[in-house]
Amino acid sequence: MPSPDWTVHFPGLRKLEPSIGKPLVETSKIVTLPAGTRIFGPGQSPESYLLLLEGTVRVQQVSDSGREIVLYRVSAGESCALTTACLMGYEEYQAEGIAETDVEAVAIPRATFDDLIARSAEFRRFVFTAFSVRVTNLFKIIDEVAFSRIDIRLAQRLLELADGEGRVSLTHQQLASELGTAREVISRQLHEFQRRNWISATRGETRLLALKDLKNLAGAP
Repeated sequence: MPSPDWTVHFPGLRKLEPSIGKPLVETSKIVTLPAGTRIFGPGQSPESYLLLLEGTVRVQQVSDSGREIVLYRVSAGESCALTTACLMGYEEYQAEGIAETDVEAVAIPRATFDDLIARSAEFRRFVFTAFSVRVTNLFKIIDEVAFSRIDIRLAQRLLELADGEGRVSLTHQQLASELGTAREVISRQLHEFQRRNWISATRGETRLLALKDLKNLAGAP
């Protein structure tokens, strides 16, 4: 379980003056959410600034046609850039956040967030640093989707998502959502990898057989 003073889990908050840190801790709540929970979605307005203590949240965009693309994941020790942007701009969400695992998070009320953003340079620095890192990563995703070859991106993602035994437990549709493309494109590319004996594929699972070849294609060391 996290410490009652949960700020110790976030290095950027450890230097807060007592006049800032005390109301931050006292007004915030620790919330737990089971895997699969839809934490926010399009048309909703954020009520809190969330900081993850445990678990992973997937933030994804869903088009009118139903196609999904995973924008980023929020892990323990991180905040959600989209929530930050919507809080600061008083905007509604344009994407959705799903708990991929059981999640434990700190919910900082909007009123506290607004007050501390106005009063504390350290708190502003913490919020904006996390926000800028995530925005930079989003530009990398846009660049990959627009300009990178799908076989390279698929090899990279398979290597990232594989467990200790080289298994990726995702369907073709889920892999397509990870990469922002169509299921048929992923299925063709996986078939090609299988033809080369780089992977073996069953329903809902891909096993990596030739890590060296996949790493060479992905450009991994």
